[in-house]
Amino acid sequence: MKINQHDRDILRRLAEETASIAALPVQEETRELWRRLNALDPVRPMVMIDQVCWNEMNVNDELTLRCEGDEARAHEQQLRRQLYQWRHFPVDQVVDAVIRIRPAVSGLDFGISVERDAAVYDETSDVRGQLYHNQLTEDSDLERIRMPELRHDTEETARRLAWAEEVFGNLLEVEMAGVDPYLSVWDPITTWMGAEDLLFALIDRPDFMLALAERMVRGYLLQLDQLEEAGLLTRPQPLIHCTGAWTDELPAPGYDPARPRTQDIWMFGLAQIFASVSPEMFLHYEIEPNLPLFERFGLVYYGCCDPLDQKMDAVRLIPNLRKVSMSPWVDERRGAARIGSDYVYSRKPSPAQLAGSRFDENEVRRHLADSIAVCREFGCPLELILKDISSVRYDPERLWRWAGIAMELVRAGT
Repeated sequence: MKINQHDRDILRRLAEETASIAALPVQEETRELWRRLNALDPVRPMVMIDQVCWNEMNVNDELTLRCEGDEARAHEQQLRRQLYQWRHFPVDQVVDAVIRIRPAVSGLDFGISVERDAAVYDETSDVRGQLYHNQLTEDSDLERIRMPELRHDTEETARRLAWAEEVFGNLLEVEMAGVDPYLSVWDPITTWMGAEDLLFALIDRPDFMLALAERMVRGYLLQLDQLEEAGLLTRPQPLIHCTGAWTDELPAPGYDPARPRTQDIWMFGLAQIFASVSPEMFLHYEIEPNLPLFERFGLVYYGCCDPLDQKMDAVRLIPNLRKVSMSPWVDERRGAARIGSDYVYSRKPSPAQLAGSRFDENEVRRHLADSIAVCREFGCPLELILKDISSVRYDPERLWRWAGIAMELVRAGT
């Protein structure tokens, strides 16, 4: 196993800095704040920032990659971004002295490749406009969706772990992270059909669309069975969909670190394409078909950009539900009234406030203060999760200042 000494030296310097930050007492203090929030007994609202426009963030070459090998550069990027965030917008970030290595698995897809046209507004950005081509035009196309067949390249997984041990050993703990499954039914279907065709099909081909959802759920259940049997499911997660997942409730009794089960971890569910469908259709096509998935997991975080303030009757049917997303498009009072103290109100402040021609700090303050006030009124445990940040107009300090305002506000009441 040959490791470029130049790359090794760079990575070990970054690992040493990471380890020193991870050893600070504030890391465990912040984990405990997340545990309290996730137990619905918060000390204060919590704040996270994720899904950052990293192409616009580089200042003083802090994010410039200097390693030569592809594998080394991937680890370097992860470490540099984590350290950058700690320096400039840590909010309630937790830095662990851990390098998590993913196993070399394949065969977990459904056998359909995406066909699309893309629109690019910034070549340096990962954000793309997508026009998806419908590949499920006939009822017989249902059979094109194959069931997952897990394959594990044990030699490659062992090589990845040995490589990481050689580079990071005695500085960071190297952990085989396992597979953290993405279990959305309708997000992948949207990429196979296109948003407009999918929504029309809910009306024009209701039986096909329900059968499609049920087939996806069967595939996911099979995938989970295979991951559990192989001991390749992720261990209890530090994060679930951009939020802190630390909790005293997981893993479940009988947990074996060598063979994690779904009841030991969080599930993340969503149906973003259903933002414009009725509560009745949401219940029929999303919640009811997914119940066998939801009930397998120890805790569930539900929602993303989809506004759920008018669909909480259906959302409340989810077993083991603990966090509910409240996107920028909800009526906050209606959502808070329906959530109450039963779940974490996972507020997604609008990232558009960072992308305008000017950055209005007073508007940011008002926007965040409104969320805090409405959750205080209705007794909702609150987290503020800034994500989907497509642009800050190449002004990174906008994000830094947003973080400072948010932390000032959530600490004001403690």
